[in-house]
Amino acid sequence: MSTFYWSAKTFAVAPATRLLFRPWVKGLGNVPAEGAAILASNHLSVSDSVFMPAMLKRQVHFLAKKDYFTGAGPKGWITRKFFEATNQLPMDRSGGEASLRSLDAGLEALREGRLLGIYPEGTRSPDGRLHRGKIGVAKLALASGAPVVPIAMIGTDQAQPIGRTLPRIRRIGMIFGEPLDFSDRAEGVTDARVLRAVTDEIMEAIRRLSGQEYVDAYAADVKSGRVPAPPRARD
Repeated sequence: MSTFYWSAKTFAVAPATRLLFRPWVKGLGNVPAEGAAILASNHLSVSDSVFMPAMLKRQVHFLAKKDYFTGAGPKGWITRKFFEATNQLPMDRSGGEASLRSLDAGLEALREGRLLGIYPEGTRSPDGRLHRGKIGVAKLALASGAPVVPIAMIGTDQAQPIGRTLPRIRRIGMIFGEPLDFSDRAEGVTDARVLRAVTDEIMEAIRRLSGQEYVDAYAADVKSGRVPAPPRARD
């Protein structure tokens, strides 16, 4: 754990999170005390990457949008240095082969026995529902043999909805589910059908924890308008 990360988390981020947002947490013991694991979470708010690691003793390495590492000028430099200091890993989110190749940094972190945080939806939910997962999480799980801990963030979209710069002071929650073991399907790491099935199992585990309505469409496509947002299920 880097000195910057440990200091910021221990003396600033974690105390502020506990004091201001009074998070309730279930299943924290499901996160391994040592060794590699993939923390696969729903994604409701930009603050998810702050709130969740604040509750863990171990450092979480997140796959971060690569644009944060390539910005120009003083602001770009500061942003890049911050993400490097906190050991964030650049991720190409354009899709296809480029995205799969950029998973290599995450795979290396797992092989080093670290915790890797990933949002299988690929971006924040545009409507509070859980959207179709991208297969990168399955590829990482099968290639590394690491267990997948499904996580549900609760109410973070109410604390900091899309478009809001600073979060509102309100209570949030998170649930850590039992680890999922896919080591028996390691040989399917190059089989698209196996990767899709594993991804769908992970998303279903997240859905059961979060209670969200599931949408069988990618969040990025719904957000951009490339596909119409499916109507909400009736109660």
